[in-house]
Amino acid sequence: MITVHHLNNSRSQRVLWALEELKIPYQVKHYERDPKTNLAPEQLKQVHPLGKSPVITDGEKMIAESGAIIEYLSETYGDSSFIPAVKSSSYWQYKYWLHFSEGTMMPQLLLALIFKKIVARSLPFIVKPIAKGIAKKVMDGYVLKNIGDNLALIEIHLKENEWFAGDTLTGADIQMSFPLEAWASQNKHNPSYPTIIAYVKRIQNRPAYQKALQVGGAYDYANI
Repeated sequence: MITVHHLNNSRSQRVLWALEELKIPYQVKHYERDPKTNLAPEQLKQVHPLGKSPVITDGEKMIAESGAIIEYLSETYGDSSFIPAVKSSSYWQYKYWLHFSEGTMMPQLLLALIFKKIVARSLPFIVKPIAKGIAKKVMDGYVLKNIGDNLALIEIHLKENEWFAGDTLTGADIQMSFPLEAWASQNKHNPSYPTIIAYVKRIQNRPAYQKALQVGGAYDYANI
């Protein structure tokens, strides 16, 4: 049986959703973030040297990285409704969005979070204006532009397609859920990307998604 090493409020929530969509039997081992550092507990290093989640074990196999896990679940337990036929146009869309999630979108969202924390931190009076100035320059000139370009691309794609790859939900939708939820949780009333907001609400209303929430526990990005 598959075991999910699940960290609260993390990317591993989408792994639980994938398992529920695929109706695969699994069990969950829960881990809680350190309340002071917000980092994963040391116990996770007993599962994987980096001590991060998600990680799954399936028999003797141990698989880390959410993209690799989604690919594994899709290819091992999925069917034609969850992974498009190899070499079809939908298949390459599936591959693109599967990697776009962490390769293109998440780095920019993380940079935005880091610079917001820099600005919000209590810094010495002399240093704070300099730090804020640097953060604003990087945010305005690089980070926010890239985030806007990414969102515009997704908005257009979802206006033309119900799902990210083909006519049904696939692993690409599972993988794209986390960055879109992370963004939408802070921008749920943003009028510029109504299709993205509607898409996030739609996936969150799916029965399998709701079941995964019950299993996974508190998740800050739910209920957009």
